[in-house]
Formats: sequence, C-alpha cells, structure tokens
Amino acid sequence: MVLVKDNKTKIIEAFKVHSSDTGSAEVQVAILTERINSLSGHFKQHKKDFNSRRGLLTLVGRRRRLLSYLKKKDAKKYEEIIGKLSLRK
Repeated sequence: MVLVKDNKTKIIEAFKVHSSDTGSAEVQVAILTERINSLSGHFKQHKKDFNSRRGLLTLVGRRRRLLSYLKKKDAKKYEEIIGKLSLRK
C-alpha cells in the first residue's frame, strides 16, 4: 500500500528534525509505521496474501532496526518518537 502524497507530507511535517528534513531516522520510522498500519488493515480482508505479508515483515524489520539505531544514538529522541507515534493512532 502506497501512501498518498498529502499524508506523507503531513507525516514529514510532524516528525521533521530541521526545516528541509525528509530522510532522518525519525521521519523514516513515522512513514514506515503509517505503511505498516495501512497494510495491517489490508490483511483483514486478504488473509492469504502471502507476498504482501512478506513485504510487511520487511517493513517491520526495517523499522525495528531504525528504532534500535535511534535508541543507541539518542534515547530521549527515541522516547519522544514512540510517544508521538502512539498518539497518532
């Protein structure tokens, strides 16, 4: 499931670190979380879509690695991003 440009722009605006930020770990984690949430809804209807499920597991692994990097780099930012992501649901 691809994110709509408007949704992606809103996510980037909410999580960016500086004015021209589009690829920091915080933004990447937020975008991956949104994609994971949309794919989770897809699997409620399509239970046997195993190829997309594999893609979902890839996204989850990538997000987990980014979060562990962020936790090692700056634990305070890690806590902030986890808090923001839990509020967006």
